Amino acid sequence: MMIVGAGSIGLMYAARLARAGISTTLLTRTTAQAQALREQGITLEEKDITSRISIKAAALDEPFFTSTESPNEGLPNQQDWIWLTVKQPHLDDKLLHHIARLAAGGASVLCLQNGIGHMERLQAVIPPENLYAAVSTEGALRVNETTVKHTGNGLLTFGYWSSQEKEVKKAQKMLLQTLSLAGINRELSNQMGNRVYHKLLINAVINPLTAIYGVRNGELPLNPSRKRLMMALHAESESVLRAAGMQDSENSWERLLTICIQTAGNESSMLRDVSAGRSTEVEWINGGISALAKRLNKPSPLNDAMTILIKSLVI
Repeated sequence: MMIVGAGSIGLMYAARLARAGISTTLLTRTTAQAQALREQGITLEEKDITSRISIKAAALDEPFFTSTESPNEGLPNQQDWIWLTVKQPHLDDKLLHHIARLAAGGASVLCLQNGIGHMERLQAVIPPENLYAAVSTEGALRVNETTVKHTGNGLLTFGYWSSQEKEVKKAQKMLLQTLSLAGINRELSNQMGNRVYHKLLINAVINPLTAIYGVRNGELPLNPSRKRLMMALHAESESVLRAAGMQDSENSWERLLTICIQTAGNESSMLRDVSAGRSTEVEWINGGISALAKRLNKPSPLNDAMTILIKSLVI
């Protein structure tokens, strides 16, 4: 198993897989983080226990990734599965090239990004029968380069992005078994486009508004004015996504409020990024909905505004 991206989700899943005895390699953006992980392992903080787990780690700026030799020259051993857990701003052409090299031997690629647009870019370098989308409802918070807090159990849903293959392949069975061994709740879906749209609808409301107002998820609907804006942004986003093919969204507003309650103490990833002065995923979340709206000739003034406002908060 190879996990590309050592943020909160990457660290959390890498720690749980390695703890279960599954051979796991974590690829980081910097040599410094890879070295720290090799020396210290991952510290996983859970509700009742803190564990330190040894992990194999390498960095994307180390020689075998910057080499221009043959496609797999010097690369880590061939993996059955490559998990892509980097945020959207880091999924640039250079990283796509690395992913293509790593997957050249037929590895399956599992993509856990927020927002939309990335799967189409990955389709250009990964065969459809090896390309999977995934949606996770696990809670994780990176404390530092080697420490992650598991803040809430959830479900990992994955399935083909565009392949029409119906039969459950050996690779899928292997991943289901591996996740079960690691104690990770999982399910296989043949409706990943719909799952991605449903998560996008939630993110398009909670992420930008918590970042703009500087509040945790549970605080967002407590103020009547904020709640009205939430409702308007939800209605606009739902309308665009339904026009794009999203199904089963009848109770999505109630589900959104439930998620705010269930994750009341959480800071959204966009709030954390804005607070730290980092680039955000708004271009692929609200900006993604705006792009869909444009293609469908539908208005999206609130999503347009969210995109501009969030970008203006990060210098």
